[in-house]
Amino acid sequence: MSRTALITGITGQDGSYLAELLLSKGYEVHGVVRRSSSDNCQRIRHIESDVTLHPGDLIDQQSLTQLIADVHPDEVYNLAAMSFVPTSWPQPILTAETTGLGVTRVLEAIRSVDRQIRFYQASSSEMFGRVQETPQSETTPFWPRSPYSVAKVYGHWITVNYRESFDLFACSGILFNHESPRRGTEFVTRKISRTVAKIKLGLAEELRLGNMKAKRDWGFAGDYVEAMWMMLQQDAAEDYVVGTGETYEVEEFVSAAFEHVNLDWHDYVVIDPKFYRPAEVDLLVADPTKAKRDLGWEPKVSFRELVTMMVDADLADLASRAPAQLKPRKVA
Repeated sequence: MSRTALITGITGQDGSYLAELLLSKGYEVHGVVRRSSSDNCQRIRHIESDVTLHPGDLIDQQSLTQLIADVHPDEVYNLAAMSFVPTSWPQPILTAETTGLGVTRVLEAIRSVDRQIRFYQASSSEMFGRVQETPQSETTPFWPRSPYSVAKVYGHWITVNYRESFDLFACSGILFNHESPRRGTEFVTRKISRTVAKIKLGLAEELRLGNMKAKRDWGFAGDYVEAMWMMLQQDAAEDYVVGTGETYEVEEFVSAAFEHVNLDWHDYVVIDPKFYRPAEVDLLVADPTKAKRDLGWEPKVSFRELVTMMVDADLADLASRAPAQLKPRKVA
């Protein structure tokens, strides 16, 4: 018997990979998309005919309730959020409404329509912020350092609250940084891979970055959406930390990207104070023991493979867009 899933944020990086995964497992896939004057479906263009898209917004309670009643999914994956951390400072109210209260609205819609629906909340390693222990596990206290991460903490705890108060199958995946060629160009990893590709092809002269010493646990988004699905297949709803357990500095990501195209990063990187956060998160690294033990989940793509994948994808994309403008740099 076919199952039905509803994904908020289906047009994002994670949503697109999750939709692919669920389709491969025979699901009927529905997605929520915000009404927009611009086309924001590029990441799901190749599967757009295989999914059903519905206009909706995490700020609109009535539309969410009606949508869940109409689709009546077996599983709901809440991936939609104001997800770019730096934007959360100038837009803290909108961040709270979507990334925080939006979770409550989805849970409330499920509670009122059908409490048998299984719910996944996209929590974030940013909730650990000023980390209280290393590595970070499911029991590590949160210390959020941005409006985004504060809103994520609210979304995480309201999910726990609805699980305990209303006996919903509601769980959170505390996902550490996960990247891919589909990552938005505003995020540092994609900014690096995109700019390195531009520099290699003669389309840019420098890469401007902020804190090069910040450390992150980076994995491949395609691996991480498998953990989301696995969480909703368990007998009982529990929260899980998902990450590789390895940490790398931004500088190491930069070095690997430039090394892949045979260039020395020292010749092109400029440190720009405007890219520093008001409150920096210096070190995040996962302890994914519980996910590996209970779910049988393992990351498949290594750090080096991830960097190579992203740079190669940007090289191919840029080369296809403006071949006449390319002036590839040679190794000195």
